[in-house]
Amino acid sequence: MSDKANYSSGWRLLRREKHPPRNDKKRKIMTTQYKIYPYRWVVLAVFMLVNITIQILWISYAPITGPAAAFYGVDDLQIGLLSMSFMIAFIPLSIPVSWVIDTYGFRLAVSIGAIMMGIFGIMRGMAGANYTLVLWSTFGIAAAQPFLLNTWTKVPANWFALEERATAVGLVTLASLVGTALGMILTPIFMESMSIPTIQLYYGVIAAVSAVLFIILSRETPPTPPCPPGKEARALMLDGLKHALTIKAFWFDLAIAFIGLGIFNGITTWVESIIRPRGFTPTDAGTLGALMILGGVIGAVVIPALSDKQRKRQMYLYVAFIGAVPGLIGLTFATSAILLFSSAFVLGFFLTSAMPIAMQYAAEVTHPTPEGTSNGLIQLFGQASVVFVFIMEALKNSDGTFTPALLFAAGLLIISIFLVSWMKDPQELIQK
Repeated sequence: MSDKANYSSGWRLLRREKHPPRNDKKRKIMTTQYKIYPYRWVVLAVFMLVNITIQILWISYAPITGPAAAFYGVDDLQIGLLSMSFMIAFIPLSIPVSWVIDTYGFRLAVSIGAIMMGIFGIMRGMAGANYTLVLWSTFGIAAAQPFLLNTWTKVPANWFALEERATAVGLVTLASLVGTALGMILTPIFMESMSIPTIQLYYGVIAAVSAVLFIILSRETPPTPPCPPGKEARALMLDGLKHALTIKAFWFDLAIAFIGLGIFNGITTWVESIIRPRGFTPTDAGTLGALMILGGVIGAVVIPALSDKQRKRQMYLYVAFIGAVPGLIGLTFATSAILLFSSAFVLGFFLTSAMPIAMQYAAEVTHPTPEGTSNGLIQLFGQASVVFVFIMEALKNSDGTFTPALLFAAGLLIISIFLVSWMKDPQELIQK
């Protein structure tokens, strides 16, 4: 069957779902041909585990920027590049990796990424004080990231019911945040008794173990679909990509992903440098990052679950971006530890909760575009926000403070609120 025929078939199934047959008996048969399996939680758990470990590998240098720069004999920007390399590598790899996911399935794609993560994570730990080897090993880990991030909606689509999917994506987001928090908290603590290479070697071994567990325990699909006939139908990637890019609401979704992830990545990359001029220590930077992530963990569970329960996406995107503004303002000007840490928690709670809702919104509004394609584009725009990380460095004052950059970020949050006003809830969500 041709690509065009497959795509047309997907749209026929979608139209059939929106306009069900009048024969109630036939409708009853159609709606009982699917089942939700408990094993979905095992698949989700091992997928969450590999996302935890790659986030630890990503963020582990951020809370120790100053000490790491001294250890390797480089400047702060070169240490920041170890984090930014993940965003840089993501840009050319996202679309090809999405094709792999949509063509061969998430299990193979994630397995490839997890193996790369383990191998290069161990290599980075064995590189010693050689910054060049550390950088190239980091790019190897970074190349693995799209295989994991671009499947955030694919796994829930294969295993979870429609009304559970934003919650499942929220749990994957939670895992990502937990990994970031662990990297933020543990690295400064470990530095008191270990060398930087030893810490990285331990992280690499943990990544390798998580890769093995994923390969052993994950499954591509359940025995029967988790949703009514037609909801699982997807166009082929190229046609799906073309379709997604014709939807105006999806472009607004990409824009808010760019802004939201840009701010999150910028703050986590420069966290130690942001608060250093105010007299705070690397340990304080780890605490700030951890509290921001803790807020994000809670927000990523609570707000997407409410979004699923009430079947509303736009309203909760408003909540996320409006709520993030005071947190960011507090983070910009706080000079006391209490205000700084509480602002970080508020910012994390609201800003991070937007991501799973935005990704699930993309999957719904672009149907029947494959989840790997829509998710990949969201992640691509989010990682392309690496330019904002560079802008933050360029905007900092001569005394090293990041106040202009953080105020610029607050302005972008306000712009996001206006963009959300154009993102109406998908019709299938309203009619459900």
